[in-house]
Amino acid sequence: MPDPEGGMPPGEPGETPAEIAMRVFVDHRELLFSIVYNMLGSVADTEDVLQETWLAWASRNTAPSSEAITSPRAYLVRIAVNSALARQASISRRREDYAGPWLPEPLLTDGQVSDGAETMMRTQSVSMALLVVLETLTPLERAVFVLHEVFGYAHTEIAGILDRSPTAIRQLAHRAREHVQARRPRYPTDPQVHQRATERFVAAVAGGDLGALMQTLAPEVTMWTDGGGKARAARAPVHGRDKIARVILGNAFRHPIPDLGIRYRRVNGEPSALLMSGTAPHMLIFLDLLPGGDQARGIYIVTNPDKLSRLR
Repeated sequence: MPDPEGGMPPGEPGETPAEIAMRVFVDHRELLFSIVYNMLGSVADTEDVLQETWLAWASRNTAPSSEAITSPRAYLVRIAVNSALARQASISRRREDYAGPWLPEPLLTDGQVSDGAETMMRTQSVSMALLVVLETLTPLERAVFVLHEVFGYAHTEIAGILDRSPTAIRQLAHRAREHVQARRPRYPTDPQVHQRATERFVAAVAGGDLGALMQTLAPEVTMWTDGGGKARAARAPVHGRDKIARVILGNAFRHPIPDLGIRYRRVNGEPSALLMSGTAPHMLIFLDLLPGGDQARGIYIVTNPDKLSRLR
């Protein structure tokens, strides 16, 4: 979403500089949230970055001798992106100590949520599977990929945001694109096929039907489960259709979910299954399908209650 030309919007009659600053920030908050979330994969860290961005923005706009900001969107995006990059070291240290596989925090994108940053649809958040691949990029490569591939910023615009030369940005973009393409080629997914595949998978698990479950899985499927040390989850990725099917059904049989309810929601832009225990979210399941097919090549399961607390 490239920055349009234009300076600060005129204030409404009687508006103070602080009120104008707040209005402009709110107008751009969804864009800032989407960019930073796709860089970090964590709602809590994204909210912290947005708070830092607001404080810097408010301070800049209320300083008596500050120069006029000719492009609020460019200014805000620059602050937010660089604040996100500055947090990467502490985030990486936390993940080194994380219990088991770390998965991005699921983000509802079906417009049916009710609090905080998630009150608006996140139409430009990338899928859970792609976010996992983005975790393998360097922070700068990921920032460039998100800005260019997801939000359409030109290399010259990104150079200004990151204070790098356009040549350096093009090199980072090339490396990031090759890395992502090698690990997860981008292809269009039919939402209806994806929804039906998710429903078949959940029905097979709920019914304890090994044969039906095997049919939903590609032979070389991999399963990642994120419990964060706070909920039941495998300590490492599980590989292979036979092993995964038996692990899933074995756990479902030994540890049934009390008062099970199933809600199909769009998470990170794609169909997912949210398993409820009564009124509390218990597990989020996202399937990554084979290109052009309806079998899962990747299964992403989040049971960490901290990452499910915003889902309903």
